[in-house]
Amino acid sequence: MFNRKTKETIGRLDKFFDIVDQSLLVFIEGVKNYIYHNDDALSGNLQSITRLESDAEMLRRDIEADLYRRNSLSRPRGDILRLLERMDHVLDTLNNNLYQFEIETPHIPVELNADFLKLMELSTEAMSTTIPASKAYFKTPDSVPDMVHRVYFFQKEADTQAKILKRKVFHEMDKLKLSEKFHLRYFALHIEELSQEALKVADQLSVMSIRRII
Repeated sequence: MFNRKTKETIGRLDKFFDIVDQSLLVFIEGVKNYIYHNDDALSGNLQSITRLESDAEMLRRDIEADLYRRNSLSRPRGDILRLLERMDHVLDTLNNNLYQFEIETPHIPVELNADFLKLMELSTEAMSTTIPASKAYFKTPDSVPDMVHRVYFFQKEADTQAKILKRKVFHEMDKLKLSEKFHLRYFALHIEELSQEALKVADQLSVMSIRRII
């Protein structure tokens, strides 16, 4: 009975992490659709990410209720709840930041498309790496440190790319108004924020891995 309940809980956790992963993919497509002016596709992305966030919220409540009802996992319950909270905040960030593109409609010059896309690639890669790392904690915990190391790598790369992009905006884009430059910096921060959230998830997994050993 214990093993069956444990497997059920881990299965729900896997499904929750999968929703985070799906939301990340929708975010990537949504930003690309905004940059390339695919308005109808962006509208579909916004609907999808809202639905996924709702699904994740219901699933998270089920997982938390299960953890409070019975301590079916050998891992510390508080750590698992904090991990879920971190991931839930990632979902909020994905949803809110994608909607900001649709609401504020920043003007992104064509010559900056590649810079924004590279920043998104690095920032989302940092986040996507936390998904298998989170799953591994419950199945092959010894592999978590190596996976977390990749998160730190991509986060630093995203930070570097964000600086390159913002420096280009303020030092090379002379035709832009100062207000437009501020707006572009703001949306670069929106994308970079995802790598910062990935860093928090990675830090949480690192703490959980250490506690498992000592």
